[in-house]
Amino acid sequence: MIMGTLTTIDPLFLLCCGQNNLPIQQRSSNHHHEFKPFFTCFSTNNNNNAFSTTTTFFHPHRFLSHVVAASEIDTPNVQCSPHQCSDDLLFTNIFPIKRTQMMEGMIFVRLDQSKDLRNWELTVGCNLPGKWTLHWGVSYVDDIGREWDKPPCDMIPPGSVTIKDYAIETPLKKSSISADEGDTFYEVKIPDSPDSKISTINFVLKDDENGAWHQYKGRDFKVPLAKYLKTPKRGFSLWPGGLTKICNILLKSITTVRNDQDKSSELINPKQENGQLEGFCIEVPITKEIDFNNSVTVSVKKCYQSETLKNVLYLETDLPGDIVLHWGLCRGNSRRWEVPPGPHPPGTVPYKDKALRSQLQAGDSTKGSSLQITLGEEFSGFAFVLKQNETWFKCMGNDFYVSLLGSNSIHKEDQPEGVERELTKGTSQDASFLSFTDGIFGEIRNLVTDISSNKNRKIKLKEPQESILQEIERLAAEAYNMFKSSVSTFSDVTSTLEPEATVVEPEAAVVEPEPAVGSRISTLVPKVCSAEGTGYEILCQGFNWESHKSGRWYMELKDKASELASLGFTVVWLPPCTESVSPEGYMPRDLYNLNSRYGNIDELKDLVKKFHELGIKTLGDAVLNHRCAHYQNPNGVWNLFGGRLNWDERAIVADDPHFQGRGNKSSGENFDAAPNIDHSQEFVRKDIIEWLCWLRKEVGYDGWRLDFARGFWGGYVKDYIQASDPYFAVGEFWDSLSYTDGELDHNQDAHRQRIVDWINATNGTAGAFDVTTKGILHSAFERCEYWRLSDSGGNPPGVMGWWPSHAVTFIENHDTGSTQGHWRFPSGKEMEGYAYILTHPGTPSVFLDHIFSHNKTEVATLISIRTRNKIHCRSVVQIVKAEWDVYASIIDEKIAMKIGPGHFEPPAGSQNWSFAIEGRDYKIWEAK
Repeated sequence: MIMGTLTTIDPLFLLCCGQNNLPIQQRSSNHHHEFKPFFTCFSTNNNNNAFSTTTTFFHPHRFLSHVVAASEIDTPNVQCSPHQCSDDLLFTNIFPIKRTQMMEGMIFVRLDQSKDLRNWELTVGCNLPGKWTLHWGVSYVDDIGREWDKPPCDMIPPGSVTIKDYAIETPLKKSSISADEGDTFYEVKIPDSPDSKISTINFVLKDDENGAWHQYKGRDFKVPLAKYLKTPKRGFSLWPGGLTKICNILLKSITTVRNDQDKSSELINPKQENGQLEGFCIEVPITKEIDFNNSVTVSVKKCYQSETLKNVLYLETDLPGDIVLHWGLCRGNSRRWEVPPGPHPPGTVPYKDKALRSQLQAGDSTKGSSLQITLGEEFSGFAFVLKQNETWFKCMGNDFYVSLLGSNSIHKEDQPEGVERELTKGTSQDASFLSFTDGIFGEIRNLVTDISSNKNRKIKLKEPQESILQEIERLAAEAYNMFKSSVSTFSDVTSTLEPEATVVEPEAAVVEPEPAVGSRISTLVPKVCSAEGTGYEILCQGFNWESHKSGRWYMELKDKASELASLGFTVVWLPPCTESVSPEGYMPRDLYNLNSRYGNIDELKDLVKKFHELGIKTLGDAVLNHRCAHYQNPNGVWNLFGGRLNWDERAIVADDPHFQGRGNKSSGENFDAAPNIDHSQEFVRKDIIEWLCWLRKEVGYDGWRLDFARGFWGGYVKDYIQASDPYFAVGEFWDSLSYTDGELDHNQDAHRQRIVDWINATNGTAGAFDVTTKGILHSAFERCEYWRLSDSGGNPPGVMGWWPSHAVTFIENHDTGSTQGHWRFPSGKEMEGYAYILTHPGTPSVFLDHIFSHNKTEVATLISIRTRNKIHCRSVVQIVKAEWDVYASIIDEKIAMKIGPGHFEPPAGSQNWSFAIEGRDYKIWEAK
């Protein structure tokens, strides 16, 4: 489906408003700028294609699909006598058309000063549509060499979000003032901080719709503040390149007139005011590709001409500019074009003896054009395409086709997949469903506003954020299920929103797994999250720290693929695939060289293909935080890259202590062993996106494991996920838990909050490994303190207790275990740990070393229990016991489990339980 703003779709608007007594061209102009749909049509297509032929009624927050009957709509006015024409409209077809147009606009930067010339206000605006965000920071007078710092609190506008300790993100809002009537202008105002010695404000402008960052000639915008330009400090730089002339404007005297209290006036000369300036305004041109939704409407009516019954066809489109219609007629069931006998519309000329070419005539208004054609009764179909300049518009890659035999203008066999269901069942949707979903979307918008405002506070409010996150996901799940059921039946939609008793999310949010590899979810059913999977994933880490040593790990793992499938794994995480300075792959150098110590590119592709044949998805290990250089610079520092991505020092963050980067300051923590990549650079993000998309296509990866995710801002991850469109993605955000005198604190909210913040920065497009849960399990098992497995609210204490759908639970991986052993799980307690994560919400990950060991049978049984009972990432946990020696819970009322040496039996009552498996300090029951 297509989501977006419809620039002009006047015929659709007029049909739903019932203004059928006016000529179409006369009616359309009054509503051009007012109408924006929420839902447009049924299936996407290649560039410049149309989609379906249903008449659709649009509303800003709701949609109704409706098949037009002969008595339900008047025909557009045709140039025939009322005595000659039949009163009945045979039918009307509306073909939606999506097109992309490059639009030119401006970034406006204005500095205004108060009348007393002491304070200033910076305004940044843009006149192109989009979701614009100002990413900004300041430079202080006495701060040598540091370009970006966090501004004072009194400068930060409401709704802003703090990015680490050096920048702010502030959304631009629609302005009530427009340059021209009908144009939209977005702006943000940043006030002065009178007591701060700020020399420069730095910023870039981001369009969150497409992830584009707008800079000036590849560098940040820099606005030198007038009050400190007189004596610049060392390390202070003016605007680079051609914008040095702006500084000249700033330093130039500006004369203005000001009225004082006695209404007299005087000339103010900035030179006499200690070099203070009054302000300036500049414009920087930008371009953006914008999607437009247009349509072509075809109406057919019977009309007598010279005692002969004719078909009078009226074609109208709201495509701008000169539109040429290439058309022909068809006989019988054939789609072969024929040139009909005359008369033809004025100006019609033959085209290669196979078609006719007619220029559409502009209407009375400035928008749209139309044409009337008279056709003989001997023809059964009207075929056409449209041409605008050098662009051709077709229907799903084929010619537009209108049957002249009746109202069924599209043959059943020609309908796009999924359209018939929408056409036949759309009329049963009622107002209650629409008002209900309107309420859901309204609540989600309010909750997002709430969580944004909470993030501005110095002390994070964990409980409100927890509640808001859960409520947003619950509401989204409700909206999704309402929409899904409406597509299939449009009935029985009467449920209301009730608060959940626990913070975990309802099962309703989970989409059933895809039936097989290669199958596609219908375009009518959207995913709740772009990289969330189905909710039923069971992940296997398919390597350890020593796997590279054989040089043929891909082939060895291929031999194990069938066994992994039989055990019930649905996703396998593969090792880093690129050439690397270190044999394990985590020091990548040439990203496009896929011959690694694990095997060559052909062996990797064979491995992925094998997993796909078995119904298993694959995750590539993407090391995006750092990259090893190929060459040294003149100073002998390794910071020049080779290969296809031959970056220089600009690709390295400026605060990397070892590699002399010339980029911006890091948005995360530095990795000391290799140059840390500056993801704020547009060329870097562009190259990484191209590389990820290439891996998806060339290798066949279904998703990503993101290495060292705390090294760069989650907002960049969102860009990468949205561009590469993976099935599943998870980040490694691993930092230390909270300890007091060497003992783990019971309250680990601050730790899981940092992980949740990173997930939230990705806009929920990626999950994260639940490091919090692993750390708590360590202490619970080592010290026999199972009370730790319940937080103060009686919920799981890790990320799974706050955002389970985005928590990937694990007990061991190649870093914590294997031969590295950086944080090894308590020895002998592995199966107790798996009894916990394989029965609880979140997405469980099982380490390869634990599969191919004496634990294999128990692991297989636990996976079978999880799969059989359909436990998923949002399953509901009821903690029954959390004491010194025992933890027990009931999950989805389907599984009861206990871990620890203490005693527990599931409660007797309405639910009967049967024993499923028992091991060292764990036991599991299933509901009968």
